[in-house]
Formats: sequence, C-alpha cells, structure tokens
Amino acid sequence: PLRARRLLLSRLFQPRNLQAGGEAAADGEPACRSQRLMLQAGLIHPSSPGCFHYLPPAVRAMEKLVKVVDEEMREVAGQKLSMPSLSPAELWRASGRWDRMGTELFRLSDRHGKSYCLGPTHEEVVTELVAAQSTLTHKQLPLRLYQVSRKFRDEPKPRFGLLRSREFYMKDMYTFDASEEAARHTYDEVCGAYCSLLDRLGLPFVKVQAATGNIGGSMSHEFQLPADIGEDRLVLCPEGHFAANVETLNGEQTSCPTCGGKLTQTRGIEVGHTFYLGTKYSSVSNAVFYSPENKPLLAEMGCYGLGITRILAASIEVLSTEDSIRWPSLIAPYQLCFIPPKRGSREEEEGAALLERVYDDVAEALPHLAGDSVLDDRTQLTIGKRLKDASKLGYPFVVIAGKRVCEDPPVFEVWNQNSGEVLFLSREGVIELLSKVQVP
Repeated sequence: PLRARRLLLSRLFQPRNLQAGGEAAADGEPACRSQRLMLQAGLIHPSSPGCFHYLPPAVRAMEKLVKVVDEEMREVAGQKLSMPSLSPAELWRASGRWDRMGTELFRLSDRHGKSYCLGPTHEEVVTELVAAQSTLTHKQLPLRLYQVSRKFRDEPKPRFGLLRSREFYMKDMYTFDASEEAARHTYDEVCGAYCSLLDRLGLPFVKVQAATGNIGGSMSHEFQLPADIGEDRLVLCPEGHFAANVETLNGEQTSCPTCGGKLTQTRGIEVGHTFYLGTKYSSVSNAVFYSPENKPLLAEMGCYGLGITRILAASIEVLSTEDSIRWPSLIAPYQLCFIPPKRGSREEEEGAALLERVYDDVAEALPHLAGDSVLDDRTQLTIGKRLKDASKLGYPFVVIAGKRVCEDPPVFEVWNQNSGEVLFLSREGVIELLSKVQVP
C-alpha cells in the first residue's frame, strides 16, 4: 500500500523539455529567464497570447503561496470571500472607469444586450456589496475583505510569460474604516503584512512611492523586486530613506529629499500595490456605516493588490540561475526528490529498497512532507543525469542512493540545492535534516 502512494516522476503530468535553449518565446518575442525556465520545466504551457495553462507542479506552488498569503491576511483580520468575474457595466459607468479604462477592459454583452466586463479589479463590485448592508455600524469596522481570483486585462502586448499576461491570479483586499486616521492605520498594517510575506519567501524587495493611476486615491506604494527585465524604473536612496517609481517624480530627481545622498536607479518587477482611496468609491455607491450617534457616514477605503502568479514568475526570475530554477523554499512544488541507483548497477537491488524505505520513513516521521516527495523512477538514466534534471527543476533537497548506500550502516548523499551543500547522512540523519523543512 505504501508503494502505491509513492509519487513517481514518470507519472507526473509535467511535460519537461529541459534541454531546450533559445531566447525567443513561442510568439517570437524575446523570452525572459522565468518564462524560459517555466516552459522548459513543464510548469506552464501557452494557450493563446497572454494566457497559459498552469500545469500540476505550478498549481501546487500557487496553492502553497495562497496558503502563506492567507496566513498573513488572517494576521490583519482579513476575511476571505469570492466575487463574480463578470462585472455589470453600470457599476463601472457610475465610477467613471468604464470610459477611463478604455481598451484595457474585456467587455461583453449577454443575450439581453446588457453590458459587462471581466473584472481586472473589484473596487466597484465590493463597494456595492458593502453599500447593500444597510445596518452596518461603527462596531463592525474595520472591515477587511479579500479574495484570490482570476483577473483579466486586455494587455496590448502581453509578454514575459506570467509577468505580463492577460489572465492572471491576484489577491485583492478592500478595507472599510470609520475615519481617515483608522484607514491610514489599516494601510500601515496591510503594508506590514506584505513586507512579512516577501520576507518569509526570502525575496529581495523594495517598497516605493507610486502613482495612483486608474485606481485613484491619495496615497500609493508598490512592492518591487529589483530585476533587469522589470518594466518599472525606480530611484532609491542608498541609505534607505527614500524610494520611488520615477513616474511619481516631477522632473529628474537625483538626490534624496531626506539626506541629500545621490539616488541610484534600478528596474523592478511590481508584485504588490497598495492604495489609500478615501471616499472615492464609497461616495459613488453610498457605502455608509452608522456612527455612535447613529449618523450615516461614508466609509474610508483602501485597496491592496498582490500578484499571485506574478510572484511565482518573479521569484523564479530573481532567484534562479540561467538554466536551473530556484524556488523560495516555502512554495517549491515538491520539497524532495529521491534518486535510486541506475538499473543494472551494483547497488541497484539493495540501494533501491533502502531508498524506498527512507522515502516511506520520511513520510511516516514527517507527515507534513508526505505529499512533498517525488521518486525519480527513470532508472534507465544515470544518477548524474537525474541529479542534473532535479537541479534544473529546483527541488530544494535531493536524496541519492549512490555508491555508499551499500555500506553498513547505509549512507545517503543529500544535496541542499539552495545552499549548494552536499551531505552524507544515515537514514536518521536524513530525517533529522528534513525535520527542519517548512511547508505551508
């Protein structure tokens, strides 16, 4: 029964093409590192321009990332809900964004001639939902509602795989507070949650002042991962006093407004964006709450986006080598790869049995890793070839039954891919090492 539960690499639906090279995407556009690696590793497969199939390992990584996001949102009293992707045109007309968003909206009509868009974001929809609660009081605030769902944006030129696509997953939170002071406190708390999330993933990020754009509001920040292929230009104070997207600056600013130091320039990939909205949307939908004096007052709002699929791609972009994926270890699709001896080798029979026993022992001793192990059963290939593939696919740990597996007691070769360390461990040593591995 245990053997039946072992996850065999040959059975995974992960159409790998790890030998592929080339710098062009399927449409002839230049490909970035994350796009190339994700295509080669069988994580994504193109469907139409800017739309991708997310294959099972990518879905595993995404589900893990959403679990970590949920943990951080719970820390700031976030409540999860799900809103429709189809959004009535009249809500967008009322806010003025039906015309202002222009061709970015995917628009459609139903059989009755009623107009809709596929939601790129949900400010209008969530404000209408809260406005419909006619008995909302100050005691129920702050209200912090969020979802993780597919979003749609008619990008004129989708490129770089999941970094700029037309259909993507986003975590969007919308907050409702009783005063400007309370809303700004919420803003700081959610920004803190974003910093905590990116720290836990081990991603190098900067929080920068940003433009409010089509969303609107009076204050905005972006969370950017510095990267050469990033589409945003950033200016940073070397001492950390100031950071901004250049689109927010008047003219060419070269020195820090706080310390006067020379600003450096870099490019970044935006993975999160926060906005303080005030009453911009609540005034349109009349989203009110009742004060202690039983007076109806407009709720003060904020909205907070986090690109789920963009974080997947951006983390591969900034952590990986040119030919090998390196995941934030928390969200790697699988934590462990077990490599048995080559078919026909001296160690084949005894080594395979010992390795399978370690696989089963890890699942029993560390139940949180039970579904996170893959056995590379392609024993017609050399250990070296399978180790190379494992490195390219980015398993954080690889356990090998090599030449020393037949010693007494057996010794296993363990590769820590993220640190580059190679250890020779007994069965107990393997379990002790892996007991420190965290999964969401």
